[in-house]
Amino acid sequence: MAKTAQPTVIKKYANRRLYNTGTSTYVTLEDLALMVKNGEDFVVYDAKSGEDITRSVLTQIIFEQENKGQNLLPIAFLRQLIRFYGDSLQNVVPSYLEFSIDSLTREQERIREQMANAFGGNPFEAIEGQVRRNTEMFERAMRMFLPFSSGKPEAGGEDSAAKPVAPNELDMLKKQLADMQERLDTIAGDKKA
Repeated sequence: MAKTAQPTVIKKYANRRLYNTGTSTYVTLEDLALMVKNGEDFVVYDAKSGEDITRSVLTQIIFEQENKGQNLLPIAFLRQLIRFYGDSLQNVVPSYLEFSIDSLTREQERIREQMANAFGGNPFEAIEGQVRRNTEMFERAMRMFLPFSSGKPEAGGEDSAAKPVAPNELDMLKKQLADMQERLDTIAGDKKA
């Protein structure tokens, strides 16, 4: 739907159905959330009274998103927000929040670029890759000690049996273990000081 100067009018009926007058179709809260994400402006009116209920519908969309596990609002923030109701600063809070979210919106691309540069792309992929490498290194280290165990392969079949470690791989693991020990010694020394 093309953006227009006037916001799209959504009517909410007693049966809780939402009607988009711009497209002459019934819509859901998810449809309205998508409109918001696409930058489409709309207002919601109660079909019977004509009252503007946009704020409560937007709040309901946030509530639905939070219930889906997409938690964006920290508990401490929600508690503090509730404390502002009836407080002398209540009239200042909306302007402050609007200014803060506008600033974040303007800076979001720069923040994404910084995260991409810091983590080399998707930060979660970088973290997952590091966890995978650490797991592989741990498994290789554990295989080195398998000859000293009962000699029985672990449950799970052939794949879990010990595989010989190449000499240069063993040297690499020894160096990594020595580096880790050195770091631990440094940390322990810092705590004593």
